[in-house]
Amino acid sequence: MSDSKPPLLNTALRWFLLTMIFANIAGTMYYTLLPVFLDELGADVKQIGLFFSIAAVVMLVLQLVGGWLSDVLGRLRAIALGSIIATVGYIGMVFVPNWGWALVAVCLEYVSGALVAPSFGAFVAAQSSEQNRGKVFGVSEGLFMVVGVVGPPIAGLLTRQYGFRVMLTVAAVMYTFTAIMRLWMSKRFTDERTVHPERLNFAAFKTDMRGIIALILGGGLITWILVTDGISDIAFLLSGNLQPLYLEQIGALDVAQIGWISSLNGLAFMLISFPSGWLVDRFSERVAIAAGFIVVSLGLTLFIVSTNLWMFAAAYVIIGIGFGMLSPAYSSLVSKAVPEHMRGRAYGFFRSSVGLVSLPSPWIGGQLWARFSPQTPFALTAGLAMLAVIPVWLKFKRRFVPPPENFATLAEHLVVSGDRVDNLAAQYLGDPQQYWRLCDANGVMNPAELTGTVGSHVRITLPEGILGGDDAG
Repeated sequence: MSDSKPPLLNTALRWFLLTMIFANIAGTMYYTLLPVFLDELGADVKQIGLFFSIAAVVMLVLQLVGGWLSDVLGRLRAIALGSIIATVGYIGMVFVPNWGWALVAVCLEYVSGALVAPSFGAFVAAQSSEQNRGKVFGVSEGLFMVVGVVGPPIAGLLTRQYGFRVMLTVAAVMYTFTAIMRLWMSKRFTDERTVHPERLNFAAFKTDMRGIIALILGGGLITWILVTDGISDIAFLLSGNLQPLYLEQIGALDVAQIGWISSLNGLAFMLISFPSGWLVDRFSERVAIAAGFIVVSLGLTLFIVSTNLWMFAAAYVIIGIGFGMLSPAYSSLVSKAVPEHMRGRAYGFFRSSVGLVSLPSPWIGGQLWARFSPQTPFALTAGLAMLAVIPVWLKFKRRFVPPPENFATLAEHLVVSGDRVDNLAAQYLGDPQQYWRLCDANGVMNPAELTGTVGSHVRITLPEGILGGDDAG
């Protein structure tokens, strides 16, 4: 009799990650150099900042709808749909005559990101166990972030040798292949989701959004996830898109050198992602996120004072380490905070965060560069990243489940196929947003565990500390 454990990554997830690798190689091939390409198209630093602010508006809207479509259509179907639309943008980018048309192409490509980003977290969560989820997120994000090593130097070398248009053509061909693979996956693999085409209407969208908005406004973990992620969004949008331009104009690096430095950032991200997943599982998301913000802040500080290729390279490595600690920790935290059927919307909000506040950030970053100094947006980013540590440390405390004896049993529910924790809360407690009370009463931290086993029993109790029911003396 074999005691072998199931693989950390199943077949569907391995294929899924393979497509992520190809897609992100294509994306990073020119996103790494996009600000430099816009400069070549005639855009000044203020227009480049405006470009990314407008793109952020489009991304925010698409993220909100994308998370909902992920939940309604299924993860793989949503990814396939987004990839087909994005292919048009990738091909169109090859032929853009100015930065305005480049913006149109990028917005089309964002359709893929808006559908893939929330689907990625939800799909990985569904394909992993509670005990190993941090490791799976670490391995998954580390594997596909190999693009951070491969894509940028390819882009730099192709651009230096043949020009931007040839590089963009190679990226478009690669992404088209990816879209075909994803379409095949949507038909080949079971999505482990019930598809609800009847819910593709505006009324259903509003109804579905109320649940996640209630979580956001509730003042709990989801609220503070979005607050801290919002601070980081504001910070990194101030300067992130200006980094390649800074390396070219201030650091005097050519496109090939920028590509190689960017690859070091991706390599650091990839190598730290798995140990970061272990850190999450061993200690907590709180430790990993706080440490990640501190490391990113230190890397940006070094970036500001850098005067040569090797100092810039070291700064990029440190920044990559910081982001490699942040990403799997945040993904794991969101997966534990909401029920499975709401994860697509939750990841959509997580990715967009307090997007309405952060939307002007790229434009503001360009203005700060032009009005004060090129170093100013990067200094402000470093300060805000360090500031984010405070709410993370105060609010992301490990949650402990109350002792069972603190709850008086009223009834028990026999779990059947199709049961959802929010429906049980609505049935027995009168409010689907009170699902966390059922989790507490049954000694589970992840809402999905409550209804994950058909035939198990769910205790329906009075609020903690109130005597009565079957347990009352």
